[in-house]
Amino acid sequence: MTAASAASPDAGTSTATRHSYNAVAERYAAEIGDELDGKPLDRALLAAFVELASEGPIADIGCGPGHATAHLAHHGARTLGVDLSPAMCAVAHRTTALPCAAADMTALPIRSHTMGGILCWYAVIHLNQTERAAAYAEFARVLCPGAPALIAFHTDDTDTGPGQATHLTEWWDHPVDLTFRYLDPTTEVAALARAGLTLAARLDRAPHPGVEHASQRSYLLVRRLA
Repeated sequence: MTAASAASPDAGTSTATRHSYNAVAERYAAEIGDELDGKPLDRALLAAFVELASEGPIADIGCGPGHATAHLAHHGARTLGVDLSPAMCAVAHRTTALPCAAADMTALPIRSHTMGGILCWYAVIHLNQTERAAAYAEFARVLCPGAPALIAFHTDDTDTGPGQATHLTEWWDHPVDLTFRYLDPTTEVAALARAGLTLAARLDRAPHPGVEHASQRSYLLVRRLA
């Protein structure tokens, strides 16, 4: 992907994000559907997360083509994919045979206190600060008391620092309207805490050369307060 221009951290809408991912869903799946093969640390984190969320089903929020959802299921988890894009959900269900629902993470169609875990893998990067706060509140609402959430996001790259964003207008020859935010882990830990999700662990890592976008990444493991 190529960032077309700088963007305000508070710009963008869910409608634009949905339409953009609908447009690239098939190509996205073809390009990154096997990305976990080259990411041993991510695979280990997902396997550990299944153990931590052993008391109930895991919702993969922003599941995209479902490759992480399937990896969780491979390790024995009961999983549900949720994505803003109906086209992504269709790809995920077709390729994994796992249940997948099209929904906005700021208003999840999930009953309160029913999830044993939430995975949110590079999806909150499309939300502004207010929207992320709403999503974190939803995560807390649907999680069982004490249940974990694992949230991953980009923090910076050579062109963009924490708290900044880039905007994409074309992706794989499709017109899109996507804002990618680079987040400050300390700021997100505080926002999660305000939603009732307390930090259990944090991992920062450098990119895998030739496997993924060359950005620094952060993984936050949080738990819903009992």
